[in-house]
Amino acid sequence: MKKAVLQNGVELAYEDRGTGDVVCLVHGFCGSSAYWEKLIPRLEKSNRVLAPDLRGHGGSSVPDETYTVEKMAEDLAFFMDETGIEKMTLLGHSLGGYVALAFAERYPDRLSAMGLIHSTAFPDDEQAKENRTKGMESIRQNGIEPFIKALVPKLFAPGALSRYPEEWERVKQVGLQTPPDGAIRTLEAMRERADRQHVLRKLACPVLLIAGEQDQIIPADKTFTADGANVTRVLLAEAGHMGMLETPEKMADAIKQFLSNI
Repeated sequence: MKKAVLQNGVELAYEDRGTGDVVCLVHGFCGSSAYWEKLIPRLEKSNRVLAPDLRGHGGSSVPDETYTVEKMAEDLAFFMDETGIEKMTLLGHSLGGYVALAFAERYPDRLSAMGLIHSTAFPDDEQAKENRTKGMESIRQNGIEPFIKALVPKLFAPGALSRYPEEWERVKQVGLQTPPDGAIRTLEAMRERADRQHVLRKLACPVLLIAGEQDQIIPADKTFTADGANVTRVLLAEAGHMGMLETPEKMADAIKQFLSNI
């Protein structure tokens, strides 16, 4: 892991592999660059692949301030400056997709292409907002472990524990390493994020939308909300919310095909 100190004082840890046009992979909530460990080897042969840990996650710093997806998008812009990147393809998983949409709204000229992976442009509805608040209280009162143990089964397709025991355990261990303060502040950021359907629909660059047919967190119809000549849709039949670990070869093939057409 490398580390970049950004202009706003936030320190981002990141993986940097391969050469060529840049693809930036941004993980989901209570994840890290480790989420991409099966995908990076499949992509680095043809591209430079960057996988940062968002603020409050993994090996990155945990700023003592209110988090927003806009601040996380700003972190990525500073990260690009620090690593000498002018334009890139930005692919975001779940939370990473919310950040990617905020980035696309503020810095569209810095995108070669963009993608949502098991993510959505919709904001939280009232029930989801209530659940975020309950999650914040749970972590404050009981720590991160009970929260992660309740979260992980929802991330995979039903019955996935018997099919992907190592991946299941890996995601749990990554989640348990999430700093509690980082998780709490990120839950608030997701709860307060804006509706960005208009951003997704108006993007002029190539757009990749990947959904899991068995996703228990974000169903496919919440991902596939834009259409057009620049939009590529991919449905992973056997995947839940973690296609990069459940069906990595199929996801990598879809991403490589998408990149080859840019």
